[in-house]
Amino acid sequence: MARHAPIRLAGTIAATAMCVAVATEAYAHQDRSIVLNQQLQLGDVIAGQTLNVEGADGEVAVNNAAQGNSLSGSVENDSLALTSTQTMRGNTRATTTLTLTGDTEGPVNATTQARGNSLAAGAYGGDLTIESSQSVEPSEVTASSTITGSSARLIGGASIGVTAIANSMAIGASGAHVEGTVIQNSAAGVRASNFAGTQYIPETGEFISQSIGNSVLVNSGLASSQDLTLRQRQAGDQVTASTSANSGNAWDLAGRARATGNQAVLYNQGGSAVVTTDQSNLSQIQTASRVTSYDFGAATSNAYGTGNEVSIGNNDRYLEIDNSQVNSGGVEVSASFDGANGYDARVAAEAVGNSVTGYACSQCDGYMDITNAQTNSGTVSATSTTTIRNQGRSVIAGASAIGNTATFYVSRPGS
Repeated sequence: MARHAPIRLAGTIAATAMCVAVATEAYAHQDRSIVLNQQLQLGDVIAGQTLNVEGADGEVAVNNAAQGNSLSGSVENDSLALTSTQTMRGNTRATTTLTLTGDTEGPVNATTQARGNSLAAGAYGGDLTIESSQSVEPSEVTASSTITGSSARLIGGASIGVTAIANSMAIGASGAHVEGTVIQNSAAGVRASNFAGTQYIPETGEFISQSIGNSVLVNSGLASSQDLTLRQRQAGDQVTASTSANSGNAWDLAGRARATGNQAVLYNQGGSAVVTTDQSNLSQIQTASRVTSYDFGAATSNAYGTGNEVSIGNNDRYLEIDNSQVNSGGVEVSASFDGANGYDARVAAEAVGNSVTGYACSQCDGYMDITNAQTNSGTVSATSTTTIRNQGRSVIAGASAIGNTATFYVSRPGS
């Protein structure tokens, strides 16, 4: 079963953590709260949802999640020192199956997630010091969603999302200094798939799959600053995302797929941002988006795949990035649309070995200090295919394959 450790800290509470192994030091330092967390999951974690619905008058909603180890907590008007070790040795799997017959009048909203290790922390009006290590040993992290058959009539539209992540960490802060080291290692195969067979969708129908080996998200606002070191390693056989969205008649149909070996996305406002990133991907990255509709109004098929990805923005004066990326896994991306009669089709495929973006605020007299080293040895390919069998109004298609890309700029706030 999954191991969860929810934490809510406020004022001068020392620390609380509920997990496999707990260590608590109460009031050892009166000026901050302390959390020492250790979690070890040995077995498989499996979550499944099966719905058989006929002629629903209202909304059909599904939320399905499987997590190996989970820790969450925040501190308000105080400082927090968080030390965490999470290890996942079993498989993580979440599956959702929807059988929809007749007319489903309301919207169909379904979210399916599989995560090996997950950590979420926040600091509001205080500082956060973090030392985190997450490891997923050789295993499978898989998430899938299926709308079976081809007779579903989704009158109210649909929004179906599938996410598989081996290691994930998210930090939110406001009026805080965030510092520390984050280490993520994944030897897992990570796979997300989203399939829909439908007859009629007269509203927006969006089907998304996302697969990531290691993910770090940090968002600090107001008078905040960052000083972080991030190290990510993805070494499983594959990281794959597959979306297949199909309808006989769809007014606004979209299929999107995204697969990433290592991802780090950071944003700061109100102080300096100093970040060291070190990413290595050995896995094969495969992304495929397939959209079909005999009669269509608007149809979109987008696929994106990258070995390593870094995006760091500071809406203030100083940004320092020391970035190192090595991708030796291949990146293979394909996007396609097949239709007979309709109006507008948009198809795009983008494949990147290594990607880094950094930006600072121009109106704040922004200054950047950047060191960047990128090495890609894997094959990178992108394919876009569009087929209109009878008639259509417009087709916009594109395919882009890049080994290494780096973008750094100073911009206005909000742009």
